[in-house]
Amino acid sequence: MTYYLYILCSQSTGRFYIGHTNNLARRLTQHQRNQSLSTRCRGPWELVYTEPHPTRAAAMRRERALKRVKSAATLRKLINSPMPG
Repeated sequence: MTYYLYILCSQSTGRFYIGHTNNLARRLTQHQRNQSLSTRCRGPWELVYTEPHPTRAAAMRRERALKRVKSAATLRKLINSPMPG
């Protein structure tokens, strides 16, 4: 099963949210329907970046690393960079 690191951007506030999931469509729907406490009442949300990972642990490590950055400029640079490969 593939897990995904994802970054959402709030269309109302411009702020980013970083998370991971094994089902991007379901998770994005949950964010849009205010079913996530972390993003409630801050949408609508736009999916701006994804990274596939082979395990949940790998996706979680990457999520934690990006959350430690706490820099919108760094996240924008990542979002705007071409995908490797």
